Amino acid sequence: MKATAMENLRLGGAKSEERPVGRSIKRGLLGICPACGRGRLFRAFLKSVDACDACGERMDHHRADDFPPYIVVTIVGHVVLGGYMMTDLVLPLSTWQHLAIWAPVTLASAVALMQPVKGAVIGLQWALKMHGFGGHEDRPEDTLPPRDASA
Repeated sequence: MKATAMENLRLGGAKSEERPVGRSIKRGLLGICPACGRGRLFRAFLKSVDACDACGERMDHHRADDFPPYIVVTIVGHVVLGGYMMTDLVLPLSTWQHLAIWAPVTLASAVALMQPVKGAVIGLQWALKMHGFGGHEDRPEDTLPPRDASA
């Protein structure tokens, strides 16, 4: 099925493979290939596989970069701040006690969320055919005008 979809794309056919965004993000969160849902997405903690073992989809050209840490910091920051504020209203704890509670919670939750969030970003990029997942290389959408030599 994958070969026929790629042939359709090469031949300019109107029918292309289906890439639902929600399903692709969910598969990425689970650490499985967003294309087929069977192969592994990661070979190490944050290193993606070069290609899916099950379907052969290349994963080495994704560009997750700094987006997953930004998402993790936003999620963990909101949860920890809300937890800290609720705890401070209910229990009269000292600063050191809060630090002893919330520093480990922050570190553990950030580490636990990093791989699933990176997988979700890779799944999103695959679904939207970004960064080489669409069968073409990235190129700028706009071109700058030629520079005026007299200026």
